[in-house]
Amino acid sequence: MRTKAIVSLILALALTVSAFAQAGQRNAKPASGASSGGIPAPAVTLIQNATILTASHGTIKNGSVLIRNGKIAEIGQNINSREANVRVIDATGKYLIPGIIDCHSHTAVDGNVNEGSLSVTAMVRIRDVINPYDQDIYRQLAGGLTTVHVLHGSANAIGGQDAVLKLKLGKAVDEWFVSDAPAGIKFALGENPKQSNFQVQGRPRRYPATRMGVEETIREAFIRAKDYMREWQEYEARKAKDKNAIAPKRDLMLDALVEVLQGKRYIHSHCYRDDEILMLLNLGDELGFHVQTLQHVLEGYKVANEIAAHKTGASTFADSWAYKLEAFDAIPYNTALMTARGVNVSVNSDSDERARRLYLDAAKAMKYGGMSEEEALRTITLNAAMQLGIEKRTGSIDVGKDADLAIFSDHPFSVYTVPEMTFIEGEVYFDRKADLAQRDALKKEKEELIKRERDQRGAPRGPRKDEKPDAPQLRPNDRPNKGPGS
Repeated sequence: MRTKAIVSLILALALTVSAFAQAGQRNAKPASGASSGGIPAPAVTLIQNATILTASHGTIKNGSVLIRNGKIAEIGQNINSREANVRVIDATGKYLIPGIIDCHSHTAVDGNVNEGSLSVTAMVRIRDVINPYDQDIYRQLAGGLTTVHVLHGSANAIGGQDAVLKLKLGKAVDEWFVSDAPAGIKFALGENPKQSNFQVQGRPRRYPATRMGVEETIREAFIRAKDYMREWQEYEARKAKDKNAIAPKRDLMLDALVEVLQGKRYIHSHCYRDDEILMLLNLGDELGFHVQTLQHVLEGYKVANEIAAHKTGASTFADSWAYKLEAFDAIPYNTALMTARGVNVSVNSDSDERARRLYLDAAKAMKYGGMSEEEALRTITLNAAMQLGIEKRTGSIDVGKDADLAIFSDHPFSVYTVPEMTFIEGEVYFDRKADLAQRDALKKEKEELIKRERDQRGAPRGPRKDEKPDAPQLRPNDRPNKGPGS
């Protein structure tokens, strides 16, 4: 009975966490601008009196945005709506920006993000392992994040297929995927795919084990993909004349690489050093593929002209480096220097924690390199949308685009600002007022669940005969000094 009670408590607490994750949607009142992830928002929403940072055409003071059926219908000053049941949100003294886009995320991946058994795993798909109950989803919505580019890990020279998601918490997962986002695939260069940092003792080394091996792995894979593509082209030509023509054997790994060669699938490549960046760009010239974005690209400032000449984007960190040897030459001016050379640059998180405050990471581009306010804002909005091929529907506050928006209490680049509301296609997925109101209810619910479990357990039990009492662990400075070598 006691075991069943404990299981019941665990399940109840899990439901409580899920309830907290959706509190801003389920309990918010329409008057405050909130809606449920499962209930359609009002057909018309009007956000009034905000300072609007459009990310595309400057700043509009005391501005308004009219949202109709999930799309931005009007932008300007003194906008009114005569339609019935319009939801009005007063944003006086607040700032409205486009929903933040994270161009490098591993949020909501269920289990290991790496299929590390092979060097080339182009056949696996991140979309098959999306976990909509990941608690980081709600936390990132609470930071104004609306769209994430979920990538395979970097254990492979050619990794898995990616997914572009909108964080529609409470909706069916199928509704999260941005259906018209171009398909993508993760590549990786350097220490991670050659596995110089995480060898398991006793396990044979997997090829490749050197940087030159990484290059040759990618080259060999695309040579095979070209042969495979030619076989299918020849089959299609024969099939028109010979009904008995036999199709080549289907290979899901090579199918993905053929899509890259045909320009139907974008390459997003993990990299750090300038030499490996040039290697991949040159390899693309040799084999006929284009690199859409270089991810991390911490030494991109050294070869920014070459990156720009290839029309390749760069998705970098604001100020994260020195965590391994490859990252030692990183500088905080990387974002501004690449931008000045004509590279489309975004700032990403690669972290469930940093993703909650990308708006502050964007601000660092103004401190380190003197980028303008709009240039810095674009690094987490419009530039990221362009890198993912979704700029026609999101990334800036323009008429006709999806109403993916975030309201901040102060300027989004201020350390004192607080994200207050996050919209995806006109629906509110985070409302700070509703969140605060829900916390007392959740605390009370937790206390009731704990009391119920204790009541079911009955009288307090003593320790078992084989059970050792809890003892505090000594901290390093509390341990007895045993001399050198201890």
